[in-house]
Amino acid sequence: MLKLLQNEWMKLWSKKGTWIMAGLMVVLIIGMAGVVKWSGSLADDETDWKANMQGKLEMEKSSLEMDALKGESKRLAEDNVQIYEYRLANDVEPLKDISRESMIYNPSVGSIALLLTVIVAAGIVASEFSQGTIKMLLTRPVKRWKIMTSKYLAILLFGILLMLIGFITTILSAFIFFPSEGGQALAISGGNVVEVSIWSHGLYMLLLSFINVIITATFAFMIGSVFRSSGMAIGLSLFIYFTGNVIVSLLSRFEIVKYLLFTHMDLTIYESNFVLNDDITLPFSLAVLAIYLVVFLIVSYTVFTKRDITA
Repeated sequence: MLKLLQNEWMKLWSKKGTWIMAGLMVVLIIGMAGVVKWSGSLADDETDWKANMQGKLEMEKSSLEMDALKGESKRLAEDNVQIYEYRLANDVEPLKDISRESMIYNPSVGSIALLLTVIVAAGIVASEFSQGTIKMLLTRPVKRWKIMTSKYLAILLFGILLMLIGFITTILSAFIFFPSEGGQALAISGGNVVEVSIWSHGLYMLLLSFINVIITATFAFMIGSVFRSSGMAIGLSLFIYFTGNVIVSLLSRFEIVKYLLFTHMDLTIYESNFVLNDDITLPFSLAVLAIYLVVFLIVSYTVFTKRDITA
């Protein structure tokens, strides 16, 4: 298995397109940091954070007093009240929106890594058919499921590498473009307000984003394996990625929305105080995604291992 994986990895990086994608990742992140720096220089960022925090506190308290919130929405509002009161009582300034700390605290690399990984996942099997190399590959004394596993692991490793490249580039961009503005991130743990490290939270956000990369890439892997068309795999994967939120919004009144793939793909919402449905939690989302992941892989492996390779 290790030799098969090594072979897939070498094949992947023997293509100029792979190096171009890695370089594109770096360029896009640096470019986005430059745009944020430029736009931030045009904005007036002299807002009194205490007055702003007091306004948010009063708004959250009003929502709780109206007794209109329930489930996750109510829990988040109660957590926010506790954090806002702690900041005001202890003079703990939050992270500024445009700062070195905010860039590291909430790295925006997931979307770029997802799009590039999908391209690789869509073509890693389909290209074997389009280039006519599938026959030579299957004549080797290796079980088909092992071949598929090596290809799938190569996709995951490529996605991990892109996320790491993106995170490292984000850190370098943060230190190059933005000064340290101070501030402290806070969270609720065990009912108490605790300080949060920007580095640990940045890695956590990276992990949440990578789960989306895995799910979307696995879907592209399945479509490419079943239909032998990388174009279809890329198109359908991007359609799901870009239209998912719209579909969820349209079906938000129905119970079925809790079980749709689109509802759970972006797990970073659990760190942004944004709740799609009060009955949905992070463990529930992970469980639903795990089921979809297993289904995608079963379809991929079943079709590939049973397919006849004709002349």
